[in-house]
Amino acid sequence: MSAQAAAPPSPPLVASKPKKQPYPFYLGGVAATIAASITHPLDLTKVRLQASGDKGMIQSIKKTVRTAGVRGLFDGISGTWMRQMSYSLCRFWAYDESKKLLGATPQSPAWVLATAGVMAGSIAGVVGNPGEVVMVRLQGDFAKPPEKRFNYKHCFDALFRMVREEGPSSLVRGVGPNVFRSILMNSSQLASYDFFKAELLKTKYFDDNIACHFTASCAAGTVATTVCSPADVLKSRIMNASGPGSSSTIGVIRSSLATEGPMFMFKGWLPAWSRLQPTTILIFLTLEQLKNVVDWKRGSL
Repeated sequence: MSAQAAAPPSPPLVASKPKKQPYPFYLGGVAATIAASITHPLDLTKVRLQASGDKGMIQSIKKTVRTAGVRGLFDGISGTWMRQMSYSLCRFWAYDESKKLLGATPQSPAWVLATAGVMAGSIAGVVGNPGEVVMVRLQGDFAKPPEKRFNYKHCFDALFRMVREEGPSSLVRGVGPNVFRSILMNSSQLASYDFFKAELLKTKYFDDNIACHFTASCAAGTVATTVCSPADVLKSRIMNASGPGSSSTIGVIRSSLATEGPMFMFKGWLPAWSRLQPTTILIFLTLEQLKNVVDWKRGSL
């Protein structure tokens, strides 16, 4: 008998899986800017339908081309860039941070993801409001009679003139319905994309690829358009107005109900869907590809 029993062999060490680094905070803003640049003509038409007396999407597009040429379909694009690199950058960052605070994962219940969207929308709606006002005014300007136009040269000219001519309070014009709309958008679009993507991946028909991302973003775009339409109409009408008493949400609702009836809240739904659906698809497809680029770059280092 040996003086000392042989020690049992030690179990092999298993290398722990390295924790995945978070993606750069600006990816969502970059993806949204690319998408919004492509769909700008539809967004422009939606805003002009909501803020003017045009009767339909095709009529509004024809009117724009007739009065300003094809280039007119890209009126106010600098405002769109300003809005996306403030509002959209903030909302994607805040959504990811809110999910961390809530301990949410893609497999979390829909209400948890929606709560993260509400938190993100509350922050992004305030941060992005100046850019939102600038974008709406730049897009809606040529739909007005010449004597009522703002005639801003670009987004920074609009920002400086608004502060100089109307005071700093002009930057928070319509912030109430804008924050409300932002909450609706992020709790519906971002949360429903995560939800639909997770549900699709549970089936045997989808892998985490472009087909899954496309299908999930289609569903998210339709949900978001319907949920956001009332706040979107109110936001456009308030922000595109000027003068005392024109920024009252209750006043705009009463006036619109009296002249157009309750369906005014869904005026411009088709162009809104036509714009938001491809935008949503482009945002998430671009974002997923940007994430793949980041993963590839990190793996190649």
